[in-house]
Amino acid sequence: MKKSFYKGHTQEGAAMTQLILASFRLHGFLLADGDRLTHRFGLTSARWQVLSAVARSTEPKPVAWVARDMGLARQSVQRVVNDLESAGLLSFQPNPRHKRATLLVITNKGHQAFKAVTELQVPWVNSLAEGTKVREIETALHILQGLCLQLQKNAPSAE
Repeated sequence: MKKSFYKGHTQEGAAMTQLILASFRLHGFLLADGDRLTHRFGLTSARWQVLSAVARSTEPKPVAWVARDMGLARQSVQRVVNDLESAGLLSFQPNPRHKRATLLVITNKGHQAFKAVTELQVPWVNSLAEGTKVREIETALHILQGLCLQLQKNAPSAE
């Protein structure tokens, strides 16, 4: 591993930079594989992510909450939600707590698509995990979750 990309990196900072760069590359690979898994169902990785977030939620949520949970901008999630609604995979329901922030609900067609993609995802992810110990995966997960918390806590203001 390189010591530093820029003058002033600590060893930890240089290692974190390597981790971040690897995560960017991983993200690209995951999007490409996700697109391959989902294309036959009229989905993309982005649509699958949003559909999954709604399908896995214990209660209907407004777009802003789904976006926050995913770490994405509300506007980008709204665009995907509109596509999913046009495709009949999601619908909107009135929100008793807020007149304008309708709640997202997965439709029967959406459940079917989510189930079909999940049936392809299971063997795909099992093959990815092959040869890696659960403890190693849990350590990586812990590190990534901690990094997400740090980024949320230290997010720069919009100004």
